[in-house]
Amino acid sequence: MKSVYADNRTEYYTDICVVGAGHAGCEAALACSRLGFETVIFTVSVESIALMPCNPNIGGTSKGHLVREIDALGGEMGKNIDKTFIQSRMLNASKGPAVHSLRAQADKSEYSRSMRKILENQDNLYIRQGEVCEILTEEGQDGKRKITGVKTLNGTIYHCRSVILATGTYLSARCLCGEAITYTGPNGLQAATHLSASLAKIGVKLRRFKTGTPARMDARSLDFSRMEEQKGDVPIIPFSYSTDPDSIQKEQVSCWLTYTNEKTHEIIRANLDRSPIYAGVIEGTGPRYCPSIEDKVVKFAEKDRHQIFIEPEGLYTNEMYLSGMSSSLPEDVQIQMYRTLPGLENCHMVRNAYAIEYDCLCPGQLSLSLELRDISGLFCAGQFNGSSGYEEAAAQGLMAGINASRKLNGKEPIILDRSQAYIGVLIDDLVTKENNEPYRMMTSRAEYRLILRQDNADLRLREIGYNAGLVSKEEYEKTIKKKSQIESEINRLSNISLGGKATVQEFMDRHGSAQLKTAFTLAELMCRPELDYDSLAELDPDRPDLPRDVIEQVEIEIKYQGYIDRQNSQIEDFKKNEKKKIPSDMDYDDVESLRIEARQKLKAFRPENIGQASRISGVSPSDIAVLLVYLKNLSYHMQAHDE
Repeated sequence: MKSVYADNRTEYYTDICVVGAGHAGCEAALACSRLGFETVIFTVSVESIALMPCNPNIGGTSKGHLVREIDALGGEMGKNIDKTFIQSRMLNASKGPAVHSLRAQADKSEYSRSMRKILENQDNLYIRQGEVCEILTEEGQDGKRKITGVKTLNGTIYHCRSVILATGTYLSARCLCGEAITYTGPNGLQAATHLSASLAKIGVKLRRFKTGTPARMDARSLDFSRMEEQKGDVPIIPFSYSTDPDSIQKEQVSCWLTYTNEKTHEIIRANLDRSPIYAGVIEGTGPRYCPSIEDKVVKFAEKDRHQIFIEPEGLYTNEMYLSGMSSSLPEDVQIQMYRTLPGLENCHMVRNAYAIEYDCLCPGQLSLSLELRDISGLFCAGQFNGSSGYEEAAAQGLMAGINASRKLNGKEPIILDRSQAYIGVLIDDLVTKENNEPYRMMTSRAEYRLILRQDNADLRLREIGYNAGLVSKEEYEKTIKKKSQIESEINRLSNISLGGKATVQEFMDRHGSAQLKTAFTLAELMCRPELDYDSLAELDPDRPDLPRDVIEQVEIEIKYQGYIDRQNSQIEDFKKNEKKKIPSDMDYDDVESLRIEARQKLKAFRPENIGQASRISGVSPSDIAVLLVYLKNLSYHMQAHDE
């Protein structure tokens, strides 16, 4: 990294600066450096790289999809959790494949250490501990501001061509526990107290959000015999497509399940006036889908108990995480309520629960590439964009890193749409919707979730990752081979017919399946719920020896073919509107018959296509119809003018 000494300070010259080294920052910095750009990643503490300040796990419902997609595109999160997990489970295994989601309990210290090691040994990547206090810009030739660098609190300037903001929950953060307020980031780490003012100065609009974390308990003080044991799955399924499944089969630790009760709820209700949430002290909006325990008790008053999972924080610590019981109540109230739970009657609290408030981006300022529309070269990712969760952050960090790099290369950004990936759904929602609380990914948000399964992320996205430059040729060729094997086996099964021979009818009787009155192909038989690929083996003596992941895809594609075909048809209709582009300089005041609210929203969000416009809150189908007519007439007049 080139440096000069001028005006009693050091100035450095680099390509890209990443502000923040959480899950978003790590993926962004790795992507940029692996794509050949000299990158500096800033953190308030080197010890906090890839920190898990809240839940010590990766994946979960819909989040497991994101991790698989990150991996398919060439990101690091899946590989890192495969190296550092202590328990793994497939959630929703009893339901359909669209909602199966892998979740791994991490050794949080090892996860952070392992990711830090990856960053430290990555070519083109420099780690810098220090607080960025100012974003430096200048006016470009097009009249729009553009990035020129960043300045740290000690006065050092880093000249660069692009900046990625991944500040997490550190920006002007404060932690609240009852009446006690500390102006720190998570886990007592230094907050970033100066950057918000600089962002406001260059026209970036900010708002306050809130999240929280539960207490940590000393395992020696807990009575696990009073709880329900939660064991990991056997065999263990890896997150990363690059991980050899045999290499991660190991002994797993247990998690535990207990419940709140009416006594717990009485203590909470009696002390609501001491909660910053209900006393009006907290300014920020909290996550609807991950509420504090006091929120649960108030909003779900009809429930007489709530599930609380007791999870180990790692192999080399006695700290246990109380998943589902975050709180901002005072410490004396916390210990009272925790001790009402079965197994926690004599618990010793190592760290108290707290709420944390922080600055993040107001909606309507981002483009789908995650670049701010009004500042060229300034990309944003993670909780700064108004999302919650490690996985959502990492997904955005990866895409911001890819697109910042592509911009410097003069290439078009990679935009994943809602039919391609959960990442596409996530970013589209953050860009087009006025999310009034921290955004959490859920399977219900994905319209095409039967297509966007976690088991086929490599088949959907490996080629994009390869073309982007983050997936090796070897990994890509493995995916091509897998795809070929799947197609070949489906074709083979669809062309083998079985008649009503005695051996076939006896097989049907034995498996509780209706006898054959006409010839059926093996593929048609597999569609019967009581039959599957493995059970049909005895009727299929010539079948090839295929990997388990290929067999899984063959079975899903055959069993759900009708539903998959229907979703593919819906996707074709969806794509039509995505292809209808809206000029970036569109003057919505010229569009007659647009309702006032729609006009205001379209001006604020400036959608890139009709599909995106249709998903903006306040823009109705009739507004879209008006817009389509206007664009058609505009195109006609432009063609006539050219002629």
